Amino acid sequence: MTEKRVRFDFDVAFSNGGGIQGQDFRLDIDGDDIDDDALAAYIIRDLRLLMVGGVKILNKTIIAEQHKRTTAVKDTVPGEATAIFDLSHVIESGMITYKGLPAPLVCDYLSRENSRAHYAEGTTFVIDRIEMVGNTGTYIDSPFHRYADGCDLAGLSLEQISGVPAVVVRVAGASGRAVEWTEFAASDIKGKAVLVHTGWDRHWRTDAYFEGHPFLTEKAASYLRDQGARLVGIDSLNIDDTSGGTRPVHTILLGAGIPIVEHLTGLGQLPVEGIRFSAVPPKVSRMGTFPVRAHAWVDTTA
Repeated sequence: MTEKRVRFDFDVAFSNGGGIQGQDFRLDIDGDDIDDDALAAYIIRDLRLLMVGGVKILNKTIIAEQHKRTTAVKDTVPGEATAIFDLSHVIESGMITYKGLPAPLVCDYLSRENSRAHYAEGTTFVIDRIEMVGNTGTYIDSPFHRYADGCDLAGLSLEQISGVPAVVVRVAGASGRAVEWTEFAASDIKGKAVLVHTGWDRHWRTDAYFEGHPFLTEKAASYLRDQGARLVGIDSLNIDDTSGGTRPVHTILLGAGIPIVEHLTGLGQLPVEGIRFSAVPPKVSRMGTFPVRAHAWVDTTA
């Protein structure tokens, strides 16, 4: 079969300002053609560009020409953890995670003082009680959160939420709120937990946290689904734009069985790759959302 390449000009705009252009650029392609979005993703990934806001493809021509390189696939083997990073907010009585939802109440069911009557002298215990909604602190959304027939917390497989190979996509400092699909195109996300670092966690427990948060676009959610993301997390108020009543990112990701973790923190500590991520909730039937102790670690051989 005759090998094909694509010859084109491009104009890349970065979401934090500036851009780059290329003229008469050439890339190997599979098959006889490639659409503009796929070509844009190819450029971003091939040049390892970050914080891409948009790509324009110009003067595209398919040419018959021998490919200039081959693609090697590298297998990674998990090794011993060199560092563990806590990515969860502390849950405290009275704190507000999301305006309009009740704050948790943390109190004693059986106090230490009252427990004295039940045990030998000098032996005391406390039995704690917490009243809260599932959307408290750093939490995971299962498909049941959005769909009545979706997988609930008890149905999440550990392969999806524990020790998952992960990548961090940094968009902190972007000029706009919307995180486009192009921000993810430089990363290998198939089978990975994709952690979106917006830096919004710096506003946690302040009024600023509830206004103007970063979010993913519908097209970004479709791209993550189509590229085989295993889980998606974000350190923002919501993975969706909450200015209206639709929630396309929740709809697309949870509809594809991809759990979502919101209100992460500390993603700036992590390297962008070579890490594993866990966000395991209790095994509760017929419940869609619950807090997690999200954390990540770096593998020595990743």
